[in-house]
Amino acid sequence: MNPSVLLASYDRIASRVLDRLRDPVLLLIRLTWGWMFFATGKGKLGNLAGTAEFFASLGLPLAGANALLVGLLECFGGLLLLLGLASRPVALLLTGNMVVAYLTAHRGELGGLAAFVGAAPYPYLMAALTVLAFGPGRASLDALLRRRSVPGVGSAAMPQGTHA
Repeated sequence: MNPSVLLASYDRIASRVLDRLRDPVLLLIRLTWGWMFFATGKGKLGNLAGTAEFFASLGLPLAGANALLVGLLECFGGLLLLLGLASRPVALLLTGNMVVAYLTAHRGELGGLAAFVGAAPYPYLMAALTVLAFGPGRASLDALLRRRSVPGVGSAAMPQGTHA
């Protein structure tokens, strides 16, 4: 059999099977990292003075206001990720937040790939980028709202690879 025909057959079958994992994986990412963002934000809000002091030590302007803003973003942004509500705008804000974390508190980890991926913000950044790029998946409030707002569109009617 021709190798290109075998490769095309494999690709077609693998895509069909593996595409079914997309929504459960997106749900798992949102639940796990939504909770982690919530917990870190709650920790910042629970110790605003300490967070503001840390931000001031990094040279951030308006350290108190930034501590409150970051704490609220992580706490409530994490809850929104958990729900899958306003997922992409929240993921964009959280991505920016993690980029700032790298540029300030984790500047030393920007020198090499091993240090970069080993830094604390890395999994948070990857989770936010994943939701930003692929959406929240079908098991989200965003998808539910989209299905309700578009007549005749149900989860069974959404073609494979379509994301809310």
